[in-house]
Amino acid sequence: MIFQLCYASKKTSNDETILKDLRDILTEARDFNTKHQIHGVLYYADDYFFQCLEGEEKHILMLLEKLKKDPRHDEIVLLKTGALKETNFSDWSMKYVGRNSKIQNYFKSLGHHRFAPNQLNEQSLDAFLSFLYDGQPSMA
Repeated sequence: MIFQLCYASKKTSNDETILKDLRDILTEARDFNTKHQIHGVLYYADDYFFQCLEGEEKHILMLLEKLKKDPRHDEIVLLKTGALKETNFSDWSMKYVGRNSKIQNYFKSLGHHRFAPNQLNEQSLDAFLSFLYDGQPSMA
């Protein structure tokens, strides 16, 4: 069984270092995730990270503890955990979806002027995830 965990966090980086931090986060995530057979997606906009991770539960929980200690993340909010029959990101150790108008418009339709992943409920989270499953990857 595959375990899924989705969370949101606020960046601590300043605007001058966020691109470097994003590249570093993606490099570290891809290395760790490949080693532990974790798949997932990262989305960043408006000072917030959103990440959905899928893999063996013990490895995902180990990664969560690592994230809680990462000084680049603050205000970590768990949005979803549970079992899956199959991974949604099998081709990606860590897919990065860049800021895009579909996602911005979706959050506006929810009444948010900015990307606010910490405000998602179960239904709006599932709709948001569908954008990420289909979204084209980009490089930070």
